[in-house]
Amino acid sequence: MQIFKTPFSAAYWRAAAGELKNYRTLVFSALMVAACIVLSHCKIPLGENLSLSVTFLARALCALVCGPVTAVLFGAAEDTLSFFLSSGGYPYFPGYMLTTILGCVVYALFFYRAKITWRRIILAKIITNIQNVFLGSLWSAILYSKGYLYYMTTSAVKNALYLPLQILMLGFLFQALLPVLGKSGRLPQQLPDGRLGW
Repeated sequence: MQIFKTPFSAAYWRAAAGELKNYRTLVFSALMVAACIVLSHCKIPLGENLSLSVTFLARALCALVCGPVTAVLFGAAEDTLSFFLSSGGYPYFPGYMLTTILGCVVYALFFYRAKITWRRIILAKIITNIQNVFLGSLWSAILYSKGYLYYMTTSAVKNALYLPLQILMLGFLFQALLPVLGKSGRLPQQLPDGRLGW
């Protein structure tokens, strides 16, 4: 299975589009949707009114295995099903689905058929967290009464606090699962020494 240096090649996008015809990919994607729904109920408390959601782990894992084309469908399905099964009384808003889709695509562009390194994990998490700050604040400002800057400030602080822990969690997850997924033929073989490089 080929590793691509960048996603900017026709062969990369042919491989990503081909995942939609692969039943194993679709089943894995469906399992990750279910994992996101289950993980949405599992949060790590970090302080008063602060808890870290771990759904990003299943989203990143799906993006790693399934690629950016499948990630679009996964993001739409996961966000919609999560809302209907565990919305907690919040109103449905399609902007949040767009945020989920874009986050999954970012993960896929950094991880799918790529050599996984700490640098890639750090960059992917920084970009998705920045996206969460700006887009999430916009959707909150549209839905609720407070202004954009209020939501952006609180979201920026929260995402900055979460970032180091999210990077470590994602790195250790990939380090544990890359050899297993490589042996099963789902990913190119990586981590010959068992550790993520830089």
